[in-house]
Amino acid sequence: MENIVWHPHKVSKEARSNLKSQKPCLIWFTGLSGSGKSTVANAVDDLLHEQGYHTYVLDGDNVRHRLNKDLGFSDDDRVENIRRIGEVSNLFVDAGLIVLSAFISPFTSDRRMVRDMLPEGEFIEVFVNTPLEVCEQRDPKGLYQKARAGEIKNFTGIDSAYEVPENPEIIIDTAELNLKECAQLVLDYLIEKKLLQKSELKEKTA
Repeated sequence: MENIVWHPHKVSKEARSNLKSQKPCLIWFTGLSGSGKSTVANAVDDLLHEQGYHTYVLDGDNVRHRLNKDLGFSDDDRVENIRRIGEVSNLFVDAGLIVLSAFISPFTSDRRMVRDMLPEGEFIEVFVNTPLEVCEQRDPKGLYQKARAGEIKNFTGIDSAYEVPENPEIIIDTAELNLKECAQLVLDYLIEKKLLQKSELKEKTA
């Protein structure tokens, strides 16, 4: 872009993450509405926080209340929604945090766009693979009922497509596993990939 120059920081990403005794990463929860993305993300966040890790949760509804309140749910707006949150997530990772983002993010190209923003190994895609019929039975916000009645247009899973991740790092089915088991799957992956450096967490989750 013209007349815009990147200003380098003296304190590096590595220095920030070393100070926190952790390796920064973005854990990206994707799945249908009602699949349990936010619930699992918050459970993982709670466990990591208890062990002294520096984390932050970005939730789809929360972000649309402020940062992305100008966006609707057309395909173009959905793409822009994910682009913005990808950039925000990338900044948080650069600050040395473990970021947990919970977004439907229905399009493969959008999730790939965010993955490409980060260095290899720092984007962890968690596919919350809960069947549509289970999500619709739960319907915690009454959105499926409204979508079936035609009150909501472009609703993922009803009249807007969800593109299933091809090679996610983690797959979770909240219809088969309880919340503790779902959170443990994510923690096990972080430990396996040596993204967590504090020994007490390894001991408690062994």
